[in-house]
Amino acid sequence: MTEAGVWLRRATQDEFDEWLPRTEADYATFIAESGAMPAEQAAEKARNDIARRFSAGLDTPGQLVFRVMAGDWPVGWLWLEAPGTGGGDPLMGWVNNVELDPAFRGRGYGRQAMLLAEREVRERGMTSLGLNVHGQNTVARALYEGLGYQTMSLQMRKAL
Repeated sequence: MTEAGVWLRRATQDEFDEWLPRTEADYATFIAESGAMPAEQAAEKARNDIARRFSAGLDTPGQLVFRVMAGDWPVGWLWLEAPGTGGGDPLMGWVNNVELDPAFRGRGYGRQAMLLAEREVRERGMTSLGLNVHGQNTVARALYEGLGYQTMSLQMRKAL
């Protein structure tokens, strides 16, 4: 499947083994930086969430890890849940992570990856695609809003 020369390829086991610990660490950092909990607690939450989501490793049903490819070159990652496991709509897929390698950011690959994510879940019979975005990630928020994603809920916090 392609979108203007960009396409998705399932991650190999070696790629997955490299990606998973980094993704867990990044997730923990985002949680801690959001102010939701201290770093140690965020790391534990990330470890538990990732272990639960990937209980059977790369072959866990419903967890889809892709390399975002530009031609023959890997430029990033996309992690989809199809359908999402949030206990909500069984016809809704979920973007858990979309990440472009730093050298390839700002070139439209993130937008194309999201369009491919939409196509992937549509081809699997789903009718919507959801995602969470951390409040401090203004670049991602602008991308998603530009693609027509609507805010479904908003959490706010003030440190005292």
